[in-house]
Amino acid sequence: MQAPQTVVNLDDPALYINRDLSWLEFNRRVLEEAQDPSVPMLERLKFLAIFSSNLDEFYMVRVGNVQQKVQANIPVGSGADQMPPQVQLDRIREVTRELVHEQYRVLREDVLPALAARGIVLRTIDQLTPSEWAYVHEVFTREIFPVLTPLSTDPAHPFPHLSNKTLNLAVMLRRPNNAETIYAIVQVPSVLPRFLVLPTEGKTNPTPIKGDSLTERNPSANGELPPAPAPIHAFLPLEDAIRLHLADLFPGLEIGPAIAFRLTRDSEYELDDEVDDLLEEIEAHVRARRRGHPVRLEIEEGAPPDMVLFLTDGLNLNAADVCPIPGMLDLTGLFQIYGVSGFAELRDPPFTPAPVAAFAQATNPWSVIRGRDVLVFHPYESFAPVVDFIEAAASDDRVLAIKQTLYRTSSDSPIVRALQRAADRGKQVTAVVELKARMDEERNILWARELEKAGVHVVFGFVGLKTHCKIALVVRRDEDHVIRRYVHLSTGNYNPQTARVYTDLGLFTCHPDFAEDATLLFNHLTASTTLPPMRKLIVAPVRLQTQMIEMIDREAANHRAGKPARLQVKVNGILEPAVVKALYRASQAGVKIEIACRGICSLRPGIPGVSENIRVISVVDRFLEHSRIFYFENGGNPEVYIGSADWMDRNLSRRVEVVFPIEQPDLKQRVIDILRTTLADNVKARELLPDGTYRRVVPAEGQPVVRSQMRFLEQVNEPLPPPPTPKLAKPARRTRSRRL
Repeated sequence: MQAPQTVVNLDDPALYINRDLSWLEFNRRVLEEAQDPSVPMLERLKFLAIFSSNLDEFYMVRVGNVQQKVQANIPVGSGADQMPPQVQLDRIREVTRELVHEQYRVLREDVLPALAARGIVLRTIDQLTPSEWAYVHEVFTREIFPVLTPLSTDPAHPFPHLSNKTLNLAVMLRRPNNAETIYAIVQVPSVLPRFLVLPTEGKTNPTPIKGDSLTERNPSANGELPPAPAPIHAFLPLEDAIRLHLADLFPGLEIGPAIAFRLTRDSEYELDDEVDDLLEEIEAHVRARRRGHPVRLEIEEGAPPDMVLFLTDGLNLNAADVCPIPGMLDLTGLFQIYGVSGFAELRDPPFTPAPVAAFAQATNPWSVIRGRDVLVFHPYESFAPVVDFIEAAASDDRVLAIKQTLYRTSSDSPIVRALQRAADRGKQVTAVVELKARMDEERNILWARELEKAGVHVVFGFVGLKTHCKIALVVRRDEDHVIRRYVHLSTGNYNPQTARVYTDLGLFTCHPDFAEDATLLFNHLTASTTLPPMRKLIVAPVRLQTQMIEMIDREAANHRAGKPARLQVKVNGILEPAVVKALYRASQAGVKIEIACRGICSLRPGIPGVSENIRVISVVDRFLEHSRIFYFENGGNPEVYIGSADWMDRNLSRRVEVVFPIEQPDLKQRVIDILRTTLADNVKARELLPDGTYRRVVPAEGQPVVRSQMRFLEQVNEPLPPPPTPKLAKPARRTRSRRL
């Protein structure tokens, strides 16, 4: 007699990984790229800077929220894992401390010595030569001293306000013949470069080395590296240049220890659902962000205890919020050193995005898109067709209207400029600008005002929802006098800069169903109308979560019925409990599930009776994985979708997102190939284990080596067959909508 099967409670908190601890594991994978000896040395330096930048945002956005829960004595976390906030905060501090110490070890022991051997040197004060010291003094007097404002603290001078992420020096002072300690603060000016560039005698790069790693250089006979050449680039941290001249800032006082520290403030905000003017409200919150409550104090290791107490009291922080740093603070400044010219052997091989074959010989995009859908794969393929699509619409007299969403775009965006030109030419132009795009609010406010000045209809979407979907619609009266609508949909932003470093997919189409759906979506965004049933687009928060769960459940039902069933997914985050439970149910039914999830993942794979059929990997490599792909076997009739949404609660419930099918057979197969190549990665992939940690994937014996991003670079450089001859699509005809 068969034993009854144990029923597992899928709401059990033990089945879920804490969101913030999962994010820290993602940043650990970023740090692993800085540790990897196969990564070129300047790229390793860049990953150290990215790690710090990521950690800054994590503290600004997430940690303050956890601290507030602790202060409010909230006993249980709000996530599916239900981790108590105090436990969560303790674990965040513990893991962060471990990761930061490893970051500085890599910088100190691996990266800086190797760069110095190639002529890129980061000086300390005691390493300055007399000529360098003289140069520092000259630059300080001419360019740094006029910018500085030393601030003492006493009853007449209360503790000053310090802006978010500013670097400062805390200085202990005494008056002659007076034992009382005076504290002063000197802000390191953020308007100046992070490092002072010192004069050097080096003229050219040393002889290039072979391979990607400095470890492949020939050692000398005794096994040591050859002597370092004369520096080609030498840098001194700006705070050290100031430290050398404190007597100029505090004449007549005795100078004691001067310790660098850096403050991080909480930068999250919540909007009232009944704001009168969204733009003004966002502007007010952006200003307030600079004065958010402190959440972290980074300070150089070895700071005198009295100085630490002075800072924590002045900033109203606990001792647990202090992060002693074993070296120079603010490693985001390493981007300045990464930006030195030359040193090709210390960088990833250069690449030029391949032209999109379908558009390569076309005089305009319209005839191409009328003939067939076109898929673009960035950064491997050029972003130029996306820019050209909007610029062509702006200059084409046959174009009647342009509508576009803007979430994040570049500082000098050719797309925004094209929208302005289109409005100047009298076209109907609408831009849905998301003012709440985190950390890009100020830029988007600026663009919104510029667009309005040009006559563009600027809409800010919904107060309680972020408009995160990426869609552009062009209405054109074609040469056959038929009005057609041309659509671009994407997984990534309309940003030519990030399109060179983020992996994303985009689709050009003038299929009548897509065009009709795009029109209805823009009407929903601009007029706040109820979104009617859609033919092709699956939109959040209206329908996306429900339909995703239905399609996951369909795979489980198909497997139980003996039909082909499989689920393959590529996303940036998985957090929504309802989706995770659907995946668990499908795994329990026997469906094989493969997921490439770059960042946060609350799902625990490999748990017997729950998720033993689920495999989760994360690929961290040269480019930031950003595209979202969904493959459902569907009983032998596969369905493939791409879109802007992850399986996070915010994407499914608090954002306007769009996921859409890829139906043209050749494009559908290409997306499947992209997905499966990513899932096959055994060089830059890490596999998620049931305990929430990750293990590097390595090729099994006899298994081919697959580094997915390199494979994609190779593929786009292979010659492609010419695209089919375009043919006119039939005019759009309204048909009765079917409810999804």
